[in-house]
Amino acid sequence: MLLAVKLWDTETVLEQIKPVVGPGTTLMSFQNGVLKDEALRTAYGRAQIMGGVGYVATTLERPGVIRQTGPMQRLIFGEFDGRRSARAEAFLDACLKGGINAELSSNILREIWEKYVFLVGLSGTTTAMRSVVGAIRENPQTRAFLLDVMREVVAVENAHGVDLAADYAERRLTLADDVAYDMTSSMHHDLRRGRPLEIRWLSGGVVHLGNAVGVATPLNRAIADILALYEAGAPAPQEINHAG
Repeated sequence: MLLAVKLWDTETVLEQIKPVVGPGTTLMSFQNGVLKDEALRTAYGRAQIMGGVGYVATTLERPGVIRQTGPMQRLIFGEFDGRRSARAEAFLDACLKGGINAELSSNILREIWEKYVFLVGLSGTTTAMRSVVGAIRENPQTRAFLLDVMREVVAVENAHGVDLAADYAERRLTLADDVAYDMTSSMHHDLRRGRPLEIRWLSGGVVHLGNAVGVATPLNRAIADILALYEAGAPAPQEINHAG
């Protein structure tokens, strides 16, 4: 069973699917971030969980219609202990036969953390700056901010034992140079449409994970704080009183 709902719906969905989840059911989350699998393990235990990462740029065009906005499309998944299990092989075979660009990983936890670096940088900067990635990468000041946001994520991940290369954030910045100028993040789309944001699990998640290992994350803290008013969706319009 694949989970691909927004993170704020996770607990609700895990409750809703209980009637169809048996002891032989495998759950795999392709949601954003690294905190997503904790909820699955809490609800169903480690034996029923596989890890997953999805790379695709999309937007919700209208209810029931999701439009892909770029060529990026890839699924990576695997057992958290690294073995090539029968269920993992079966899912890989089904994906490939269906024309899905899929890959079975022997270190899915690392894959999840690696995506987190670019994901947090892209979502945090595009949403806080209300901009597409092209404008951010071409302005020296905002480009440096994007890089430093990702550096914080790398520092947190290495403190958690992931062991990424010292220049991993710089390498992720080259990915920002390779995507379409007008690419943005799903969180930026959500902000523009007044929908809830995944900020608690993305930049906010970096702050949480950093606090757990004593790593300071001031830029991600700033992004999370800036967007906190919009986490539950657009706030009600307020009358503005001007002074001076």
